[in-house]
Amino acid sequence: MNSPSDAITAGLTPADAPYIEATRRWVERAVLGLNLCPFAHAPFAQQKIRYAVSHARDSDGLLDDLCGELQSLAAADPNDCETTLLVHPHVFGDFFEYNDFLDVADAAVQTLSLEGVLQVASFHPDYQFADSAPDDIENFSNRAPYPTLHLLREASVERAVDAMSDPDAIYRHNIDTLRKLGREGWEKLWSDAPK
Repeated sequence: MNSPSDAITAGLTPADAPYIEATRRWVERAVLGLNLCPFAHAPFAQQKIRYAVSHARDSDGLLDDLCGELQSLAAADPNDCETTLLVHPHVFGDFFEYNDFLDVADAAVQTLSLEGVLQVASFHPDYQFADSAPDDIENFSNRAPYPTLHLLREASVERAVDAMSDPDAIYRHNIDTLRKLGREGWEKLWSDAPK
């Protein structure tokens, strides 16, 4: 297996390791292990996922980091870097404040003239879909260990969706999987994780 490219590892420091390890564990055990996103298998196996950590302590700092990551992903060769997970452990611990920031994130994509090129998806430890209760198991499909912005290439999303006869089947599969797993099963996924 080849080592990750510079596009994947640029700017990472030893202090970022715990955040990256926890996020990578979540990708392996939940996203891939439960098949919550069937499109994630190839980029993960090919080491084309960039894990970036923002040290921002406020929304302006996070916006700066997000803009930098958007520009870096847009400039990177998709053969080297397919997607970016921007983990921001020090800002927007409150889900509803985080959710409000997503409008800012979408505006940044537009301001950088990357609309139709990149999009931002959202994950958070307290993720809650509209019209759901906070503890509904369905919310766990988007629950990452830390607040995380997922930067995706529109072309890759479109190719993946076009290859599926029923893209809504992913959402239904996730609900069924999580309901069968239950809260206890979800907790068992992390039973050996460092505290």
